[in-house]
Amino acid sequence: MDEEIYKENILDHNRNPHNREVLDEYDLRGGGTNPTCGDELELFVKLGEDGKVTHATFLGSGCAISQAGASMLTDKLKGLPGQGMTLAGLKLLAPGDIYSMLGIHISPGRVNCALLAYRALNDGLKNAKA
Repeated sequence: MDEEIYKENILDHNRNPHNREVLDEYDLRGGGTNPTCGDELELFVKLGEDGKVTHATFLGSGCAISQAGASMLTDKLKGLPGQGMTLAGLKLLAPGDIYSMLGIHISPGRVNCALLAYRALNDGLKNAKA
């Protein structure tokens, strides 16, 4: 795919975010703020008895990149029904995974926007109830 298609995907996730809601029951909850622009994000993850992610959601406000990144990340965490990521898998995620999902070159000034959901996930992993 060329970068223009990825840009459209980011704009679509921003306009129609997946998994934007609060989970009342969760096993991981983390948050983050981008101090340079004010983007904010809170991420919620529910694990099943098998240790796999059954639901992942977020709430937040900010630019298209931060909101699309959160939408895409929650989709990735849940996977297909019954095939969510494991807690161990969550710990293996890296910034490069987020950049790959977004599919565009991220300038140095937008790195904090792109990685906001990733940082919220890591915050949740530090404070996991599971």
